[in-house]
Amino acid sequence: MSGEPDNVQEDADKEMPFLEHLIELRSRILRSMTLVGVLFVPIYYFAGPLFSFVSAPLVQALPDGSSMIATAVTSPFLTPFKLAIYTAIFIGIPFLLHQLWGFVSPGLYRSEKRFAFPLLFSSVVLFYAGMAFSYFLVFPLVFTFLVAVSPEGVPMMTDINQYLDFVLKMFLAFGIAFEIPVATFLLAWSGLSSADSMARKRPYVIIGCFVAGMLLTPPDVISQLLLALPTWVLFEFGVVMARLVEKKADYDDEASEESNQL
Repeated sequence: MSGEPDNVQEDADKEMPFLEHLIELRSRILRSMTLVGVLFVPIYYFAGPLFSFVSAPLVQALPDGSSMIATAVTSPFLTPFKLAIYTAIFIGIPFLLHQLWGFVSPGLYRSEKRFAFPLLFSSVVLFYAGMAFSYFLVFPLVFTFLVAVSPEGVPMMTDINQYLDFVLKMFLAFGIAFEIPVATFLLAWSGLSSADSMARKRPYVIIGCFVAGMLLTPPDVISQLLLALPTWVLFEFGVVMARLVEKKADYDDEASEESNQL
């Protein structure tokens, strides 16, 4: 009988760390949701000018007399609302990743922590770079092309909700595509692949880039090329970074072997 309370106490001690992890995870999720909510309030107040900024590439490409329209009754309210939410999430990405880092970092080794923070920082910068690339370069070219190929006598009047969905899809596609150097670095660092192995798979990667451009962009050659070509270039850059990682790992191994011999 006396052994049962001890066993129960041991089980409780084993379960406590897991419960503490759940409590910490809940607190970090609540912080992230609170931040998004706090950012949402002022952003929604400026949702009108913000949507004007987002829609500027299309509006500038439209011919005189054409404008954007709202086909659904609730679109004038729901579209700025959705734009404000996604903008709050995009702006809060550094804080959200910081919360993720705070939750994961205690379980990492010191060598892993040395690489993790630069990877998180570079992933944020590359994601924002992909969004900027799509807005300032891709959108003007794509919308100018689409307006130019519109049949004569058919005015191009885009629904604001469909336009926002298209813009968010393009932002996400180019943001993820610009993360390829981070992905290749992680593959080489973790040992799942090597630079030579990734280089040998280059033809398949190139085909995959163009297939992704075909599936994620509008059915025009310009936007497909503008997604496929940067993705390919970023893959080559990632392979170069992977070779540097492998050289550094080999140098560290040689240094450790020499120190052991001494």
